Amino acid sequence: MRVLVLCTHNSARSQMAEAWLRHFARELGVALEVHSAGTEKAFVKEEAKRVMAEVGLDLSGHFSKTLLEVPDPWDFGLVLTVCDQAKEACPAYPARTEKRHVSFPDPTGKPLEEWRKVRDALGRMARFLVEALKEGRLPSDEELRQAARL
Repeated sequence: MRVLVLCTHNSARSQMAEAWLRHFARELGVALEVHSAGTEKAFVKEEAKRVMAEVGLDLSGHFSKTLLEVPDPWDFGLVLTVCDQAKEACPAYPARTEKRHVSFPDPTGKPLEEWRKVRDALGRMARFLVEALKEGRLPSDEELRQAARL
């Protein structure tokens, strides 16, 4: 299955979610191809790199990209949006696919402890999602929110 994680700038939450999903797919032996993108290119934030490094996941090779820079952008089995729709305009994904949305708070400009909370919530959600996919099921938005414990 191909999974796309979308957020506004592809600079923090979507990058962390991408890394977590890849990590758990490898750990659990699930064949997932994971990408992330945003409506605008920015840069991967240093705080995201730092807090992910704390849990052994390296974002140094990650870069911010738009949907059109992702390989085969209109062929994903699952599109997961992770930005808070009340505060940001998440990109629309017009192709036919399964879509899920979980709002994670934007830690930008906040202390590292807030970044860690978002990192850990993304990790819990990612693990739950990969475990469900391994079982052959796609969890609902609500199940993913509960797994994140937001």
